[in-house]
This record gives sequence, C-alpha cells and structure tokens, in this order.
Amino acid sequence: MGWLFGKDKTTMVSPENALPGRPTPITAPGRHAVLDAPLAPPYPEGSEIADFGLGCFWGAERIFWQTPGVITTSVGYAGGYTPNPTYEEVCTGQTGHTELVRVVFDPTRVSYEELLRVFWEAHNPTQGMRQGNDVGTQYRSAVYFHSPEQEKSALTSRDAYQKVLTESGYDPITTEIAPAGDYFFAEEYHQQYLFKNPGGYCGIGGTGVSCPVGLTSGEA
Repeated sequence: MGWLFGKDKTTMVSPENALPGRPTPITAPGRHAVLDAPLAPPYPEGSEIADFGLGCFWGAERIFWQTPGVITTSVGYAGGYTPNPTYEEVCTGQTGHTELVRVVFDPTRVSYEELLRVFWEAHNPTQGMRQGNDVGTQYRSAVYFHSPEQEKSALTSRDAYQKVLTESGYDPITTEIAPAGDYFFAEEYHQQYLFKNPGGYCGIGGTGVSCPVGLTSGEA
C-alpha cells in the first residue's frame, strides 16, 4: 500500500499546509461484508467504539472482525486535518491522517482491555511513522479514546507493554494516544478488503511479545 510517496512522508504536516479536502463525504458506508452489520451509526444499544491505528488498515481490520464480541468494523482516516480526504490524498502525507480501524464491540462479550491486547500484539508500536516496509505518517500507531476510562486503560496498557518490550530489547513505544476526533470512512473498496481480495497485501506483523490482559487493565 505504500505506493504513493510524497516528499518527506515521515514528518507530520502542519494544519496550515494540509490539503483542503472537501465539505461532503466521499463515500456512503454500507454493510459489513463479513459480519452483515452496518458500518455507520446507529449501532446496537449498549455497544461501544474503539479506534486503533496499527499500519495498513487492510490487515488490521481483518484481525478485529475475527475477534469474538466485535459487532462491526470499518476502515477510515483520523488524527489529521483534511476533511473527507481521499485515499490518494492520505497517501501523500499531506492530510495528517493515520489509517484507522473503527471497532464497534459488545462490552459484555469482549472488554476494551482485551481489544487493547489484540492491538498491541498485532503490530510493532515502536517504529514511529512506519510499520515495516510501509513508511509515512499514515502508518503510525495510534489509539484514539472515547472516554476517560478508555484513556486510562490505553495509558496503563502502554506502560505495562513497554516494560515487557524493553525486557525483550525493543525501543520505546511511539503510539499516539489522544481523544477521538473526526473519523472519515475510507472508500468502499477498502472496507473488508482482505475478505474481498483474499490474496491481497497484508503488512501487519507483531513483535511476538505477549501483552496479558491483566497488564492492560492494571490488574497485574
């Protein structure tokens, strides 16, 4: 997916230099190709939202739609400045967005802490503005929280995972942890991409270092 290279893609663009975008969405999200659930609200009563950036969103989304307790997933763009960006614009590094997976889940079936464990173990959160061979700000690791409780869990899990990563010889975690802001759905062909294209590119790969759920919830 790293086929559109802009100049200095590893440096975050400033708001005043970001692409202007457009006032209206570029896509109308439909239903999940695997879970047969709506991609856009309204979501079932009692459900919660988790937002994760962990590199190329094609492979990242598949990990979460396969997780028990997840109601629906979608991919999109968040953490940047350009309203309603296209994929091509995000690939230039001039929108400021990261590729995001939005996870809607049933908290009675899977906890946010368990989703954090999946997130940490599915990628290498120490690489800055890249994941493996995918280089640029759009591939940065990120958690955008939707409540004070999610923020606390994300920070606790980061600190606990840092400890075990350091013991395994890894560098400091570079994951951005910030309040959830605007989320823009990616184009329809990106949604559930690896279900529609089973042989498609998946750049997701973890460190092999486990993050027990007890660590992410502060129970250890």
